[in-house]
Amino acid sequence: MFETLFSALAELMTLQHLGFMTLGVVLGLMVGVLPGLGGIVGLSLLLPFLYGMDQTSALAMLIGLVAVIPTSDTFASVLMGIPGSTASQATVLDGFPMSKRGEAARALSAAFSASMIGGVFGAMVLTGFVVIARPLILSFSSAELFALTIFGLSMVGVLSGSNLAKGVGAAGLGLVIGTVGSAPATGEYRMDFGTLYLMDGIPLVIVALGLFAVPEIVDLLRGGSSIAGTSRLGKGWIEGIRDTWTYKWLTLRCAGLGAIIGAIPGLGGSVVDWIAYGHVVQTSKDRSQFGKGDVRGVIAPESANNAKEGGGLIPTLLFGIPGSGSMAVFLAGLILLGIQPGPAMAERNLDVTYTIVWTLAIANVVGTLLCIVAAPGIARLTTIRYTLVAPFMIMVISFAAFQATRSIFDLVALLGVGVVGVLLKRFGWPRPAFLIGFVLATQAERYLYQAVQFYGWGFAGRPLVIAIIVLTALSVWLGARRRPGEGSASVATEGSAELAQARVLWPQIAFALALLATFIFVFVEALPLSRLGGIFPTWAAVAGALATLVALVPLLLGRQGSSANFDMEAAPREEDARFGAWGMLLWLAGFVGGVALVGFFIALLGFFIAFLRVMARTSWLTTLILTAAAAAFILTLAYSLNLVFPGGWLQEVYDLPWPLR
Repeated sequence: MFETLFSALAELMTLQHLGFMTLGVVLGLMVGVLPGLGGIVGLSLLLPFLYGMDQTSALAMLIGLVAVIPTSDTFASVLMGIPGSTASQATVLDGFPMSKRGEAARALSAAFSASMIGGVFGAMVLTGFVVIARPLILSFSSAELFALTIFGLSMVGVLSGSNLAKGVGAAGLGLVIGTVGSAPATGEYRMDFGTLYLMDGIPLVIVALGLFAVPEIVDLLRGGSSIAGTSRLGKGWIEGIRDTWTYKWLTLRCAGLGAIIGAIPGLGGSVVDWIAYGHVVQTSKDRSQFGKGDVRGVIAPESANNAKEGGGLIPTLLFGIPGSGSMAVFLAGLILLGIQPGPAMAERNLDVTYTIVWTLAIANVVGTLLCIVAAPGIARLTTIRYTLVAPFMIMVISFAAFQATRSIFDLVALLGVGVVGVLLKRFGWPRPAFLIGFVLATQAERYLYQAVQFYGWGFAGRPLVIAIIVLTALSVWLGARRRPGEGSASVATEGSAELAQARVLWPQIAFALALLATFIFVFVEALPLSRLGGIFPTWAAVAGALATLVALVPLLLGRQGSSANFDMEAAPREEDARFGAWGMLLWLAGFVGGVALVGFFIALLGFFIAFLRVMARTSWLTTLILTAAAAAFILTLAYSLNLVFPGGWLQEVYDLPWPLR
């Protein structure tokens, strides 16, 4: 084994291997910086270039790209409050508040250094784990995987703050929206309203961008200022590295957690950052700053999501079972290179396996160093007036959104989920809980169905299932217990108590009633379905409705304490731009309407000119320069992806050339 390991190390330290790996890292950095694209797009871009390359060089490029995207996607999460990919959703919770305080460089460097340690530590664990992984992974049946999804849902309690009922209600809403489309057990279509678009459900990237990106863009636009009020960037990157060293044991714990969860096929990497975030909250004595800019909330998910990439290679290499979308494309790349994944990768092809694992570790180091060097300069973006940045952000998230199905309905869904995200934020319903419910809905239903089919309801008595249930109960207890001196969060309101009560309670009541009506609608829609097709949305709707009722009762009784969960930062303010939050949403709605009328590219040009002139109040010269830059960027990206933009009525009437068609 050691001879094979050293042979792999000698091969990957050649200049040729390192050169192609660095090329993959640079490409990964370019893709990862763009919000919402992630590893699937990056790997898809790379696959056509693999033809004719030797196996070692092609592998180096593939691994370099896979390794760095979970690191570089942190830029968007920290600087703009937009999840760079599904692996960096939890980073937004504390990274973006740090950026708004002028600590963007500190947050970025802490994230990058934690990512490097996580990636290297994950590779070290996997070096020994690869031999024993096969029997361990085979011990996980659908019953154990269902128990793990329930463990993921237990993070809802940690992320619900002082109001567990709202957290469960938000998770229930995510669960029922996650059941839209065909049922895994029977193939019945649920809540698709007769549209082809909803038959496969709403894509995850659209939900993530709508929940986090749109509300933050709306909120920042209302004030018209920059993201950060100050620019303390001089020594921020050194301080971030020092933070990672201070919390080194947390970094290593979360890296181990990420490697283990990433190695479990089917669970995917979209929940590992939430589990790591829940872990750091559970085990911290002082929780007061989480969600407000605690650097531990950046370090934990970043170390975990880099380590899970190494873990995800285990089922991909040993069984040919990809644990995520990016691993599925990576698997296609391996087959293209003549490498057949399977048990032989841990036996006859062990040298190739170790080459992949250690290339992953070195690529993490190279990518992290490049990101840390660039962090102080990139962090200065937070000091630019946001009305100049916002149209570029809207362009990028719109482009990322229609990567899902390349349909105009992707943008409509983004707008709809964005409105829900703004309302959830305003009324204090935790968006992370919603996202966890949505991510785990399909997996939980599929594994429950398979477990019942294979083992009956007695699957809950399997030893490993019992162990996971005990771990889940412990997680809930750790998240629910209150430390000495901790109190529930409160938000000060302006004016008299009576005026604040009137301003706060009635909108909250209306929103809670709308959620309750949604759960009732889902329950009624599920009644005509077969037992297997309707059981999951039925129980998700019941749980969500009960939690909503619990949250609604104090509001109906007019208790002042219930207003503590109202987000006054999302409420109307005197310094707001005209029409406030709804005015900002109207800009996005106008853009989507323009796409439906004249197609994406023409609507984008019109949106840029109108927005920069009206909102940013730039000169015509500046407006035209920025619009031309945006057009050049989006055309280059679309040409690289061989992409046809979503069309509108104009494209249906006239046969226009690219990019207008």
